[in-house]
Formats: sequence, structure tokens, C-alpha cells
Amino acid sequence: MKTGIRVLIAKPGLDGHDKGAKIVAKGLMEAGMEVIYTGIRQTVDSIVNVAIQEGVDVIGLSVLSGTHVSNCRELMEKLEKEDLHRDLFVIVGGIIPKNDVRVLKELGIAEVFRPGCTVSEIAQFIQNRVSK
Repeated sequence: MKTGIRVLIAKPGLDGHDKGAKIVAKGLMEAGMEVIYTGIRQTVDSIVNVAIQEGVDVIGLSVLSGTHVSNCRELMEKLEKEDLHRDLFVIVGGIIPKNDVRVLKELGIAEVFRPGCTVSEIAQFIQNRVSK
């Protein structure tokens, strides 16, 4: 039986900068969530496999490489193919141009956290969304 909110934090693609992802992971743990961090340079397939194995409520992608649209499109297609798109939701953070936020939300991304947001804002969004 699952207790608490389970969050997967992942760094897709070749982006090797993960300081922000680690800060978010630590902050979410301090907010009482169980966090699984996959580390850098993950494939979409590996992210989905970990999400399935761990039974997460949320996948949080950290993208700083400019590949956020293609990564999110591939992830959302894979989640739909695996019939997981109703069981969990996806958030994205990183260097995301304002013009791409609409595109990401049209793909099914629940929320986009751009530079300047706080970890407490992310935690509050997750808590509110999971409690619905």
C-alpha cells in the first residue's frame, strides 16, 4: 500500500547539469514527499520504466538543454502508450522559454516551473494536484 506522495525527478537527454534537480528533490523530501532521483542523461524509456517500477504520482523533468519540447512530447506519448497518463502527471522545470509553456501544456504537461520559482511553489502545486 502506497503512503505519501511519490515523485520521480529525472534529467532526460544529454544535459549534465543537475544542481537544480537535486535542490528540488531535497526540497520535496523536506516537504514530506518520497523522491526518487534518476540522475543525469536518462532516456525517456528509462524514465517511464522507473515510474512504473516505483509507482510514482508525479514525474518531474529538469531540462536545461533546450530539448524540453521534444523530451516532453516523447514522454507523454510513451505514458499514453503505457496507459499511465491518467495515473500520474508530469511537471517540467528548467530554462523554459515563456513561449514554450503553452506548447508544453498542450502536450499534457501539468505545470511548467521557470527560473525564479521556489521549491515551496513546486511542492504546493504537487500537493494540491495529488489531493484532487
